[in-house]
Amino acid sequence: MTLHFYFARRFLKTFLSVLAIFFAVLLLIALIEQVRRFGGSEAGFGTLLVLSVLSVPDSIYRILPLLMILATLALFLGLARSSELVVTRASGRSALVSLMAPLLLSVLIGIFAVAVFNPIVAATQQQYETLSQRLSGEAATLSVSDKGLWLRQGSRDGQTVIRADRANLDGTELFGVTFLGYDREGSPTYRIEAESAELQPGAWQITGAKEWRFDTEAAIPEVDSFESERMSLASNLTRNQILDSFGTPSAVPIWELPGFIRRLEAAGFSARVHRTFFHMELALPILLAAMVLVGAGFTMRHTRMGRTGMMVLMALALGFGLYFIRNFAAILGENGQIPVILAAWGPPVAALLLPLGLLLHLEDG
Repeated sequence: MTLHFYFARRFLKTFLSVLAIFFAVLLLIALIEQVRRFGGSEAGFGTLLVLSVLSVPDSIYRILPLLMILATLALFLGLARSSELVVTRASGRSALVSLMAPLLLSVLIGIFAVAVFNPIVAATQQQYETLSQRLSGEAATLSVSDKGLWLRQGSRDGQTVIRADRANLDGTELFGVTFLGYDREGSPTYRIEAESAELQPGAWQITGAKEWRFDTEAAIPEVDSFESERMSLASNLTRNQILDSFGTPSAVPIWELPGFIRRLEAAGFSARVHRTFFHMELALPILLAAMVLVGAGFTMRHTRMGRTGMMVLMALALGFGLYFIRNFAAILGENGQIPVILAAWGPPVAALLLPLGLLLHLEDG
C-alpha cells in the first residue's frame, strides 16, 4: 500500500507540473491571439489579459488526454532511470499491479474534470464569448428556455429581440414569433406578432403579422396597429450566425446539459451535437485511463535496454492517433453517420483494450 501511495503521489506531482507548463504556454499563445484580434480596438492590455485567461481553461480541457499521456511518459521514464521499476519488479510486483495507483488516479482526475472542471470551463467560456462579442460589436445571440427560444439582432439603429415557440433545425424559420424593437436609448419602438417568419438574405419574411408602433404620438398603440398577410423586416442575421449563437456544447455545464438538450429538441432544433458531447464527457475517465496504459506500455522498461527515444515517439504517436480517432468519431456522431453511443464510447473502450493487450504482451507475456 505504501508503494501505491508513492506512485500515486509521484504521478499527481508530474501531472500537475505538466498542467502548469501547458497553462503558461497556452496563456501566452492566447494573449498573442487576443492582441492580434482586438489590438486595434479600445480594449486595454488588462482586458486582453482577462480574455486570454478566460479562454485557456477550455483549451486545457480539450487536450487533457494528451496531458495525461505526457505525464505518464515523464513518470515512468523517471522511475526507469532511477531503477525504481527494477526494484519494484524484484519485490514481486507485476507491471499491472504497479500501474494500479496511476490508473486509479487517472480515473479520479477524469471524474473530477467532468464533475468540477467542466462547469468551470463552461462558466469561463460563457464569459469569454460575452466579452469578445462586446468588443467585436456582434449582437446576435440565441438562448433556449422552457418558454421557447430567444434571438437578438443588433444594428446601429437599435436592437430587436425575437421570441418564438419553435423553429426548424437551423433556426431560419420561426413559428409563433414575436419581434420587439428598441432604439439606441433602449426605448421600445414596435412590436410584431406573427404566425411564422423565414430568414432570407437581409430580411425576415413575416407571414400573418400584426404590428404595434410605440414611437408615434398615439396614446393607445392599438389605435394605429395594423395587420398584414406578408411583411418584411430588415435583418443582418445569417444561418451560420444563428447556429453559432448556440455556442459550443462546452459552454453548457455538464449538470445542465441534459435539460438543455430537452429544451433544444422541444424548440425544434437538433441536439445531436450536444448529445454526442455529453456522452464523450461521460467517457472521459476511460480515455484518460487508456492514455496511462499507452504511456506505460512503451516506457515501463529499463533505460539500459536502449531505444528509449523510439519508444517515447511510438507512445506519443499511438496516443495522438487515439485522440484523433476519438475526435473523428465525434464528428461522425454529430453528423449522424454513426450512432451517438458508438461515437462517444467506442474509441475510449478500444483505446483502453489496445494498450492493455500490448502491456500484457510486453511485460507479462
